[in-house]
Amino acid sequence: MSSEPIRIIVPTGSLGAGALEQEVRYGIARGARAIATDAGSTDSGAAYLALGISKNNRGSVKRDLTILMKAGAEAGIPVIVGTSGQAGGDKNLDWTRDIAIEVARELGISPRIALLYSEQDKSTLKGLNAAAKITPLAPLGPLDDATIDACDHIVAAMGPEPYMAALRAGADIILGGRTTDTAVIACFALLHGAPAGPAWHAGKVSECGAQCTVFRDRGSGVLISIDQDGFEVEPLTLNNRCDPESVSAHMLYENSDPFRLTEPGGVLDVTEAVYTPVDDRTVRVSGSAWEPKPYTMKLEGAAASRFQTIMLIGIQDPDVLARIDEFHDKMLAVLNHRVHSTIGEAAGDFHISLRLYGWNAVSGDRPPEGTPPPREVGVLFVATAETQEMASQIAKACNPYFFHFPLSMDKELPSYGFAFTPADIDRGPVFEFKLNHVVHVDDPLALVRTEWIDLRKSEAA
Repeated sequence: MSSEPIRIIVPTGSLGAGALEQEVRYGIARGARAIATDAGSTDSGAAYLALGISKNNRGSVKRDLTILMKAGAEAGIPVIVGTSGQAGGDKNLDWTRDIAIEVARELGISPRIALLYSEQDKSTLKGLNAAAKITPLAPLGPLDDATIDACDHIVAAMGPEPYMAALRAGADIILGGRTTDTAVIACFALLHGAPAGPAWHAGKVSECGAQCTVFRDRGSGVLISIDQDGFEVEPLTLNNRCDPESVSAHMLYENSDPFRLTEPGGVLDVTEAVYTPVDDRTVRVSGSAWEPKPYTMKLEGAAASRFQTIMLIGIQDPDVLARIDEFHDKMLAVLNHRVHSTIGEAAGDFHISLRLYGWNAVSGDRPPEGTPPPREVGVLFVATAETQEMASQIAKACNPYFFHFPLSMDKELPSYGFAFTPADIDRGPVFEFKLNHVVHVDDPLALVRTEWIDLRKSEAA
């Protein structure tokens, strides 16, 4: 690489979260040579992959793309987006592609757009599995064909190589399918000769934009500058700053090990990394190392499963709140008995849960003995069954007991505060991830399909 650092704008933690035009201008003025951003993850659950939809609304994604594509075109630098449309499946990528084409036409620009698809054909995966090329990650066991068939969509998380190939081929904009958050940022620096350790570590630190800064509510993005010996990171907003703690702490984001991060083709090791303030806004990092490993891509598969109906009440009854664990157990037993006695075997393999918001709904753990009663709780009833109709019938059967269940039978029948009418709300299918496996590949591009859209040619035609 040249003696000049490779500067990359990471404008936001996720496309659609709110890039700031003035920050991007600052990064370009500082000599940025690329704009790179993640656009999704598995954070929000399996539905976005199973359905092929985005968590972010179209308007917010279009707004961010407009800022980034305009800046990239004016500066002559590439715009790189990974895990398009939240989950990175083909439908998610095509949705983002259509927005990008619309933005390009509105801006009057004619970029060459590379589309990197990483959704997998089931027959291909079955063949790889038969060849012992797919191995499980804990806690799952070996993969079988039935599990592959049960998935609505399956993606393989790309590393940087498909992006590097697209950049070599002259892409102005790259829209990628499912990609590791760090790879989409590291790819440009790796292509231009940066050492793997600093490039991957800079990608990890900056993957969530301003989340690695001291004042995370001041601004949206950061600028990373990667050189032969390390990298620097600074906020794109002048009244914000990074310090060694804010930068080093980001290794723990979505990673249980603060020193090692597994990526396609290797492990980032920051055990010997040193974090040094350069000035009151910028931190320099040195000592990051990269350990090459056999190349693997994580497989994510999602599908719709059983169906749910929910009901919600609020309770301020002091007797209930003083004996809330007892109330939960008694009501749950009564509701299950009610279903068995009124619906019987037709209910099938149903499940009812009561989630006590304000008490233990998040953890599900019983609070320690002596924990003071809450001021109020919200009780969420969730019925899960094989069909939506049965989940709804279970909720209707439980309705009178859920809204009026007395803790003490010798007291007047209570009535709890219900949030909606009708009280029962059909939630639809439960979406779940069915794969937690990696596929071993010799060629990082083997499971990736690249398509091109050249708006210059389409306009000329």
